[in-house]
Amino acid sequence: MKNNRRLWLKALTVTPLFSLLPAGADELAALRQRGRLRIAVYNDFPPYAMSGGKGIDADIGRAIAEKLGLAPEIVGFNADEDMNDDLRNMVWKGHYLGTQPADVMLHVPVDENLARANDKVRIFGAYHRETLALARNPDIVPALAGSAAVALEIFTREKIGVETASLADSFLMGALSGRLRDNVVHFKTVGDATKGLLDGRIAAILAPRAELESALLGQTRFPIDASRFAELKVDSWPLGMAVKVEDAALAEAIGAALADLKRDGSLAAIFKRHGISYLPA
Repeated sequence: MKNNRRLWLKALTVTPLFSLLPAGADELAALRQRGRLRIAVYNDFPPYAMSGGKGIDADIGRAIAEKLGLAPEIVGFNADEDMNDDLRNMVWKGHYLGTQPADVMLHVPVDENLARANDKVRIFGAYHRETLALARNPDIVPALAGSAAVALEIFTREKIGVETASLADSFLMGALSGRLRDNVVHFKTVGDATKGLLDGRIAAILAPRAELESALLGQTRFPIDASRFAELKVDSWPLGMAVKVEDAALAEAIGAALADLKRDGSLAAIFKRHGISYLPA
């Protein structure tokens, strides 16, 4: 059995994964004929996706396509009102303005509630765990410790930045019975909030760690700490992918490719190349 496993693993390194899967599934046959994998990633969302097909998600999509022996076609799209709209526009239906669905969409939270609410898609393939973190000016804000009531009390006096309509925004606006509201400063993006930290308008930022690390890349003045409060029910979430619900064989093929990227270290290397901490999901 060990010898058979070694032969199978060796085959993965030299043979496109499609050739190792049963033939006959319509979606796989269509992809083989087309010769490319259409991959949806968000626009203007560093470090995950940026213009010109750059970013972590775009690189992961390209690596998966290569494992499958297909050419990658990176399709950037603008976020709609919520994730349900994005899944409709980019996975199972298409946008009313004419954008066609992709074969696979990245940066989809692997969440049971989201999956139940979207029965036309198949959510799978967790590749990274995103977590909330705090970037802070250490001259003003000490390392947070204890419950939110203790750790966040300083922000009854000091300003803290958040991205508007984000998880961090919702949490801080309600924390300490609303006592922080006057000191929560809203920004359009995490990048904009970082500018406020750099120029001293705010003393800290609460946001996803990867976005903070990207915006503060090369800066050593501002530490980034994990923010874990019992009062915050969700402080981390796995990021995965979605395909149409009927594309089970495609999901299996992509899942096998992703497993190979994890096993050979390629996935961690992509995050490292972008200066981002990789957290296995």
